[in-house]
Amino acid sequence: MHYQDALIEEIRASAAHLLAEDVGPGDITAQLIPDTQWASARVITREPAVLCGMAWVEELFRRLDVSVTLRWSAADGDPLEAGQCFLELEGPARSLLTGERAALNLLQSLSATATRTRHYATLLEGTGVRLLDTRKTLPGLRLAQKYAVTCGGGHNHRIGLYDAFLIKENHIAACGGIEAAVKAARRIASDLPVEVEVESFEELDQALAAGADIVMLDNFSLDDMREAVKRNAGRATLEASGNVDESTLRAIADTGVDCISSGALTKDIKAIDLSMRIVDLHDA
Repeated sequence: MHYQDALIEEIRASAAHLLAEDVGPGDITAQLIPDTQWASARVITREPAVLCGMAWVEELFRRLDVSVTLRWSAADGDPLEAGQCFLELEGPARSLLTGERAALNLLQSLSATATRTRHYATLLEGTGVRLLDTRKTLPGLRLAQKYAVTCGGGHNHRIGLYDAFLIKENHIAACGGIEAAVKAARRIASDLPVEVEVESFEELDQALAAGADIVMLDNFSLDDMREAVKRNAGRATLEASGNVDESTLRAIADTGVDCISSGALTKDIKAIDLSMRIVDLHDA
């Protein structure tokens, strides 16, 4: 399935799941409000952020109540300032309040990934090194967070276990060595990229000799990364992984590697502080 088609399916499935887990058989608190009551609401961010999640919120309210209208003043990937209103909603008060938490949960999580990625990408500016995500994503939000990474200026590593080979320590042991593992990968799917994770110079040399497309340098020191770049001499794409945070990112990039992958973009995020407030009530 094409990535864009898969993303559309995930948006629909996520919206349906969010409503099912939160609303269940019905929002009993919303029933306190007359069904003729309409409202306008504003969503603001209490802290600087990079917006992400518009399509999910649109789909959520489409499923909940098609009479709800949404007016965005920012788009996915746009920077937001603290206190900025970026979304106005209008429709039945019951529907706005029923969809509030599910919508904010999604926005605050995806915007957190986009915001963290933008911060890291900014630290890498001018180096030419690509910032990659990993498969360390929140359960059920794989494509959503992968999309959020691109909104923040990062790049996607493989989406799952099906679109690229990543031969790690246990694969190497089970296959009988790096050369055997790479050869097997070429036989299975010659059109897919083959990446090998290495932990030593000996393994690096073996991966290069085997013709790996990408070599992941797992927890190499800065000096060892520089040596790996020399040994590689442009034969394969070199990816640095391990001990990556905002304090080490630039130094790793300066070693000459081609890309840096970080699970922190998706798994160690802090939700953006968002708030929705009713600003007007009127009869339908």
